[in-house]
Amino acid sequence: MGEFFKELFKVLGDASIDTLKTIPILFGVYILVSYFEHNTHRYLNFLRKAKKYGPFVGATVGIVPQCGFSVAMADLYNKKSISIGTLISVFIATSDEAIPILFSNYNFILPLLCLIAIKFVYAIICGYLIDFIVNIKRKKQEYIIDAAVLPHSEPCECGHEDHDHEHSNHCCADNIFIDAIKHTLKIALFIFIVNIVLNSIIEWSGFEITSLNQINTLAQPFISSLIGLIPNCAASVLLVEIYMAGGMTFGALLSGLATGAGVGLLVLFKHNKNAIGNNLLIVGTVYILGCIIGVIVNLFHVVL
Repeated sequence: MGEFFKELFKVLGDASIDTLKTIPILFGVYILVSYFEHNTHRYLNFLRKAKKYGPFVGATVGIVPQCGFSVAMADLYNKKSISIGTLISVFIATSDEAIPILFSNYNFILPLLCLIAIKFVYAIICGYLIDFIVNIKRKKQEYIIDAAVLPHSEPCECGHEDHDHEHSNHCCADNIFIDAIKHTLKIALFIFIVNIVLNSIIEWSGFEITSLNQINTLAQPFISSLIGLIPNCAASVLLVEIYMAGGMTFGALLSGLATGAGVGLLVLFKHNKNAIGNNLLIVGTVYILGCIIGVIVNLFHVVL
């Protein structure tokens, strides 16, 4: 029993140290993220007017490491305010909490920059390509943006709907520093839990996270893409922690984060219940596109 507690304290200690190292950087990043969250409405209003540049703007807002944009964009898509290509470009570009976590470790700055650049360009290409295909199928019928079909309760600055929360308790009522603290503590908790799980597996099972890399490199993206579809930021935390531990290739990480649209997928199904087939088609498309980019990167043996 004494040996068990000794190992338990070691696991908790290692997880605590690894988590504490990330907190200062996370806080700094989330101050910037909170600024974007409090000004989401500006970018959404611009997007409604600039439908020709939809996938480009979608990819741009998607690289901001927070799920507010994917939530708001899913709602706008359900109201026919943006194209399907724009929606998918946001979903592909979104990386949730992976960016702050990678940024908090200077050893992974290069992979982070490559990740952002590849996902950004790929999201734009996929978004425009999908819109092009859809336009051909619909005989190039334009998407009509009508104020009458816009959300009856528009997303506020942080991507939530006004009727879902009391404004006095709403995150919009807080300043960016309070929001940054909330984000930092929430993600630090996720990191702590994931580290405990991974360290426990290593300590007691003898299983090495790096052994996951023994899976065929061309098969890894298909697995990580499924993990990415989990509608929770814990999925992105898990993916990036496994990658940093040497458990998956850069291509597999790219695939998982390309499908990680966060709770945006839940909003898509919640507000568009009468179009389940269309929703599943979107999810399937995001999954396939995520697998493709990961396989391509692994085929070229890109190691970061």
